[in-house]
Amino acid sequence: MAATPSPLPRWAPTPSPSRPLWRWGARHHQPGGGGGAGTSWWSRIASGVFAWGGRGRHRGAAPSDEAAAAVAGRRSGCELQVVVPSSAPAAVAAEDAAGDGDPRAFLTWEDVRVTVAGGPRGAPDVRILDGITGHARPGEVLAIMGPSGGGKTTLLDTLAGRLGPGMNKTGLILINGRQEKLAYGTSAYVTQDNVLMSTLSVREAVYYSAQLQLPDTTPAAEKRAHAERVIREMGLADAMDTRIGGRVTKGISGGQRKRLSICIEMLTRPRLLFLDEPTSGLDSAASYHVMSHIARVAARDGMTVVAAVHQPSGDVLELFHGLCLLAAGRTVFFGTISDATEFFSLNGFPCPRLRSPSDHFLRTINKDFDEETVVESSDKAKRKTAADEAIEILATAYRSSIYLDKTTDQIVEMKSMDGASFRRREHASFGTKLLVLTRRSFLNMHRDVGYYWMRLAIYMGIGVCLGTIFYQLGYSTYSSIQSRCEVIMYTIALLTFMSIGGFPSFVEDVKVFRKERLSGHYGVSEFVISNTISATPYLSVVSLLPGAMLYYLTGLSKGADHFVYFVMVLCVCCLLVESMMMVIAAVVPDFLMGIIVGAGVQGVMMLNGGFFRLPNELPKPVWKYPCYYLSFHKYAVQGLYKNEFVGLSFPSDQLVDSNVTVSGLQVLEYKLQVEMGYSKWVNLAILCGMMLVYRMIFFAIVKISEEVRQKRGGKRGCVR
Repeated sequence: MAATPSPLPRWAPTPSPSRPLWRWGARHHQPGGGGGAGTSWWSRIASGVFAWGGRGRHRGAAPSDEAAAAVAGRRSGCELQVVVPSSAPAAVAAEDAAGDGDPRAFLTWEDVRVTVAGGPRGAPDVRILDGITGHARPGEVLAIMGPSGGGKTTLLDTLAGRLGPGMNKTGLILINGRQEKLAYGTSAYVTQDNVLMSTLSVREAVYYSAQLQLPDTTPAAEKRAHAERVIREMGLADAMDTRIGGRVTKGISGGQRKRLSICIEMLTRPRLLFLDEPTSGLDSAASYHVMSHIARVAARDGMTVVAAVHQPSGDVLELFHGLCLLAAGRTVFFGTISDATEFFSLNGFPCPRLRSPSDHFLRTINKDFDEETVVESSDKAKRKTAADEAIEILATAYRSSIYLDKTTDQIVEMKSMDGASFRRREHASFGTKLLVLTRRSFLNMHRDVGYYWMRLAIYMGIGVCLGTIFYQLGYSTYSSIQSRCEVIMYTIALLTFMSIGGFPSFVEDVKVFRKERLSGHYGVSEFVISNTISATPYLSVVSLLPGAMLYYLTGLSKGADHFVYFVMVLCVCCLLVESMMMVIAAVVPDFLMGIIVGAGVQGVMMLNGGFFRLPNELPKPVWKYPCYYLSFHKYAVQGLYKNEFVGLSFPSDQLVDSNVTVSGLQVLEYKLQVEMGYSKWVNLAILCGMMLVYRMIFFAIVKISEEVRQKRGGKRGCVR
C-alpha cells in the first residue's frame, strides 16, 4: 500500500525550543500500532530529513550533544535543523565545544534599576528601568521585547556594561554567581547601528577583523578560510566582493550590513553575545535564517545569547528559548514563549487565532497610539490609555505569579554555579595589529575621495592662485619683504585651515575605532600609531606637489635645502592639525559641530600667530600669555621666516634711507620680531612635539572615558 504523502511544506522552520514545531503531526498522529499512516510519515521524516548521525562531530563535543548541533539536509537552499535546549544537565555541565576550556556563562540580574539625571533646576531623575529581574543560560537565546522606549537597549547596555555617561545603575548582575570582568574574546556586542568602514568590501572587512581578533598562531590561510566560512553562514557569499558603501557610494543593503556586523563579532565564537535589533532591516526569511544560525551556534558552542528584538515574526519567535517582555521600563513577563501566551490569557488578554504571539504581546502593551481615557475614581479622572491599564494589570499580575517564582528559583540555582574564571584568550600581537590597522587605514584613505584626493586638488588650485598672484617676487624692492611674509602666512593659514576638510572621514574612522575598541579588538596606541603612519605618505604628497608649485612660482629662496624645509613644515603642520582634530573628534563626535569647533580654534590660533599683530604689540594678558605660545602658527611662520630671510639682503625703504641695504637678520629681528635665540630646526621640532602632544591628549581622553564607562558598567564586559 502506498504511503500517504507528507503534508509538510518543502520549507519548514527550525523546531522551537519551547514548543513543538510539528503540531499538525501531534494532532493527527494515530495511536496504536506502529504501522499507521501517521507513524509512517513521521518515520520517513525522522530518518530521511533529520541528520541524526553521519555528520562530522564538532571537535570536542560530547556524543550526547551531537543531536543539538546536527544539521538537516538542505531543501530549496534552506537549512532544516533540530535545536535541542542546552539547559539539560549534560549540556550545561559540558565544557566549550571548541575545546578552549572557557566556562559557560550563566548570566543573572536582579532588581536592576537605571536612572538618568533630570537636568538643570533640580528636576528629578528619570527612571528608565524599574526593578528588572531575569537570567540567560548557555546554549540558549533570550529575547528582550517591548515597544519603542520600553528600555530594551538600556537593559542590554546595562548587562553588557556599556551604559553611557549620566546614567546610574543599581541592582545585582552576576556571571556564574559572581561579579566578573570578562576576558578578551569571551563577550561580544552587536550594536543597533552598523558602524563599518564604508570603503572596504565584505570580504576585506571580515578578513581584516579576523587578523585583528585571532591569534598569531593561527595561519593566515586558516584565518581567511574561517572568515569566508562565517560570511557564507550569514548568507553574504554573493556580496563578498561588494564594497560596504556609505555616504558617497551605494554599497550593500542595510540588511546585509546588519549581517556583516554580526559576522565580525562572531569570529571568535564568544561565550556571551549581546545583539541589539539583529533583525532590523531584514526581511522575514533573512531574519529567520540569521537567527536560526545564531541559535544553532549557541546550542553547538554553549554560547549565551541575549537579543533585543522589536517585533519578530512567528517563525523567529519560535527560535527563542526565553522572553523578557518590557514596557515603560517594567517587567511585564519573563519566561518561555508558551508560558507568555498562557500568562496573557489568564489575565484577560488571550491571543486571537491566526495572530502571531509577538504581534499580540506588543499590541497589548504599546501605548503610543492609544487615545482611550480611563476614569480611575468617581471624583478624579486621570488620562490613562488602555495600554497603560494593560501594562499595570500584567506587571502587577507577574509580580505575584508562579512565573516570577520560577524565574527566582532558576536564578538561585544559577547563582550557585561556581565554574572557573574566564581566561584571556590569545589574540594578535601588538605588531600584527599595528600592521593590519596600517594597511586597512592606508587602503581606506586611498579609496575615500574626500580624505586626501579632493584636498590635494584644492591645494593645487590654491598653489596656482598664490603662485600667480605673487609671481616671482624677487629681491630688488623693499616691498618684496612684506610680500614674502604674506606668501608664507597665507600658505600656512590656508593649507592648514583646509585640513579640517577630512574631518568627516576621520569621524567615521573614530566611530569604527570606538566600536572595535569596546569589543577589545585593539588598543588606542595601535590606532593612533597606525593612523599616523598611514596618513604621512598622503600628507607628504599633499604638501609636496602644491608646495613645489607655490614655492617656485613665487620665487622664494633658492636651494634644495630651503625647499625641503618648506615642505617639511607644511607636512608637519597638516599632521598637527589632524592631531588637533582627533582631540576634537573625541570630544565632539558630530562632524558638523566638529568642523565648526576646529575652524574656530584655528582662527583664534591664526590671529595670535605673530603676523596680523606683531608679538610685542599683542595684549599680554590672554593673547600673548598663553595664546601666542600655544599657537602652532607662531612656530611654523617663524621657522619659515628664518628659512627665507637668513642670508638675504634687501634695499631699504627709500622714503627713510636711500642707497642702504637691509640684511635678512635685521628684517627678522626688528621688522618681524622673530625669536632668534634658536634655529629654524628647533621650530620644526616644536611643531613635531605639539603634534605628539595632541595625539597623547586624544589617547588620554579615550582612556579616561573608558575608565568612567567601566566604573559605571560594573565588572561585566570585555577587557577593552
